Amino acid sequence: MAVHSNRRQRRKAMSDINVVPYIDVMLVLLIIFMITAPMLTQGVQVELPQADANPVDSPENTEPFVVSVDAEGNFYAAVGDKQDEAVGPERLMAITSAVLSRNPKTPVMVKGDSAASYGHVVSAMALLQKAGAPSVGLITQQPESTENAQ
Repeated sequence: MAVHSNRRQRRKAMSDINVVPYIDVMLVLLIIFMITAPMLTQGVQVELPQADANPVDSPENTEPFVVSVDAEGNFYAAVGDKQDEAVGPERLMAITSAVLSRNPKTPVMVKGDSAASYGHVVSAMALLQKAGAPSVGLITQQPESTENAQ
C-alpha cells in the first residue's frame, strides 16, 4: 500500500507568479511609445520666438487647435492627415469653424515662426476670430536662462 499512496500524493500549489510575460509586454509597450512619441508633435516645424510667459491652462481632455505660420507667411492647420500642406485663408476659416462647431471649447493657438512677419501672424489671428474663435493664444518657447550660458 505504500506504493499506492505515493501515486496519490497531491502536488503543492505553486504560489510564485511568472513575471516573464509581463516583462515582455512592458518591453513591447516601451518600444511602441518610443517609436510613436516623435509623431505626437503637431503641425509644421517652425522656429518659435522666445518669451518669458506663463503657460495657459486648457480644459481637461481638450487638445488645442494649432495653426502654424511659417517664415514665408503660409498657414498650416494641425488637423487631419495633411498637416504639412499649406492652406489658404478661406480653407483655414472653414477648417476652424468646423473644429469649433464640433467642440466650441477647443482652445485655438497660433504657432508663428520667429522669422514670420508680424502682419502674417496677426492676419492668421484675425482669420481665426472671423471663423468663430472667441480667443486666440500664441505659442512661444521659453528662453534659455542666462545663468546656463555663463
